[in-house]
Amino acid sequence: MTELLDQYAVWGNPIAHSLSPRLHQAFAEQTTQPLAYQVRLGDEQQFEQQLRDFFNAGGKGCNVTAPFKGRAFAFAHHHTPRAKLAQSCNTLIRQPNGEILGDNTDGVGLVDDLQRLQWLHSGTRILILGAGGATAGILGDLLAKNADIALYNRTTSRAAALVGQMQRHFLNAKIRHLSAFPTPSERFDLVINATSFGLHGDCPFPVHLATLAPRFYDLQYQLNGQTPFLRFIAQHSASHTADGLGMLLAQGAESFFLWRGVKPHYHALLTTFRENP
Repeated sequence: MTELLDQYAVWGNPIAHSLSPRLHQAFAEQTTQPLAYQVRLGDEQQFEQQLRDFFNAGGKGCNVTAPFKGRAFAFAHHHTPRAKLAQSCNTLIRQPNGEILGDNTDGVGLVDDLQRLQWLHSGTRILILGAGGATAGILGDLLAKNADIALYNRTTSRAAALVGQMQRHFLNAKIRHLSAFPTPSERFDLVINATSFGLHGDCPFPVHLATLAPRFYDLQYQLNGQTPFLRFIAQHSASHTADGLGMLLAQGAESFFLWRGVKPHYHALLTTFRENP
């Protein structure tokens, strides 16, 4: 039966933990769209061939997660402006002529979730921790909302290069890189963690991080309890915190829209996923 449905998938390595199949099944039911969505383990050596085989067999589209977003960008024949800016893709769409369009929905997903929380307004002062691929994927959408961004990365040259790239694209961009970690006297409206904090070793930040803003957002998420980053913040301040589950659901809704032309609602699923992890 599933062979007759339009085929979609998510690729990554590791990937068994992915919530995407459950998410897109819920979106399909909500919008009455007939489709099948599966998890695919990407092979480090054969990833591009796996994608070719999938699309040659009639696959309509897919999501791509770590560590393949850069390779998905190179695989696509065409790119949306936001994918070009990020130089990575988390969404691939098969066009009627068989060519592949690459997009990146991470930034729009984050913006959508921050607006749901009422944490993002014109001029919001944001400190972003990290200057890797996750940050590159969200900066353009934040700048388009007129956010005022300070970027900190332990490798300063990486942060400087990313800031320069954004300034060339957004001529009036309010963005700068920091040569040193903010002092205890500095203040922001929001801090976003775009590092692998908690996944590889101990906290790389000083304790006063927790006092720099009233709100903290972690791009990582955890269905049960708090992420390591948000636990650290809670231990040292009473700031408001949120993890990236809402962003995951919102970027997935944007991918679904790109594939099917209908935008599902994700807010109710936040509660569903928390209560039934």
